[in-house]
Amino acid sequence: MVVVSPTLIERHLKASPLLKRSWDILQDDAEVQELLKLSNVNATVRMLYNDHGPVHAAIVSGASLEILELLLEGGIVPSSIAHGTVKDLDHAKLIVLLGAYLHDIGNSVHRSSHEFAGVQVSYYILSRLLPLMLPNEDQRLLYRIRGEVMNVIYSTAPEVQAITVEASIVKVADGTDMAEGRARIPYAKGKMDMHALSAMSIKRVELEAGATRPVRIKVYMNSYAGHFQLEHVLLPKLRSTLIRDQVEIAPILVAEGEQRPLPILSG
Repeated sequence: MVVVSPTLIERHLKASPLLKRSWDILQDDAEVQELLKLSNVNATVRMLYNDHGPVHAAIVSGASLEILELLLEGGIVPSSIAHGTVKDLDHAKLIVLLGAYLHDIGNSVHRSSHEFAGVQVSYYILSRLLPLMLPNEDQRLLYRIRGEVMNVIYSTAPEVQAITVEASIVKVADGTDMAEGRARIPYAKGKMDMHALSAMSIKRVELEAGATRPVRIKVYMNSYAGHFQLEHVLLPKLRSTLIRDQVEIAPILVAEGEQRPLPILSG
């Protein structure tokens, strides 16, 4: 079991020199970091929504790689490997990492259609950074990885059906960043409506292997209002992916010092 948090990414970076090198390149790149900060300005300052900046990018990156590991343990093969786009599992993990870290960068343009804007912005970023991340690889492989990452970013849009396992993973992981008011339904700060009440009721999110499915997402909440986030964010995301049958959502009500498991939700 692991907790979805900004530090979850670290365990996956330790296990892969490629991911560690690529992560360091992302962290040191002025354009990436400033566009993520601008994404957060547009979301939190100008539109009074919840976080869509560097912290969210780190949380989704760690959760995505954790879900990928659980799926691999369950025998699920990444689409990039199954379809011959890449042959190295580290390359499939890189697609997930880059797609997760850059998935909200289109907010630097505008919240509206930010997934499509993110595809366009990321094209130039990936064209510049992939040769640094994979300096000894054939240029054709870099083109394919770039396309796969752009597919991941585009597929995070609510109305888009994910067509790869990698895109499916990031889409679901995006919805797991919901603890302590970090809900993925944008809600107006200071406005105490159902969105805000539901967001504030989620206390912790964990990832682990499920009893009958490779992935279990455990969501701890201090009121039934938290179900709103699951029904309107996490489940719709899950249902528009290829891994809907591989993931179960386990809500847990925490009240008066007790933990009460609620019915399992699935896609």
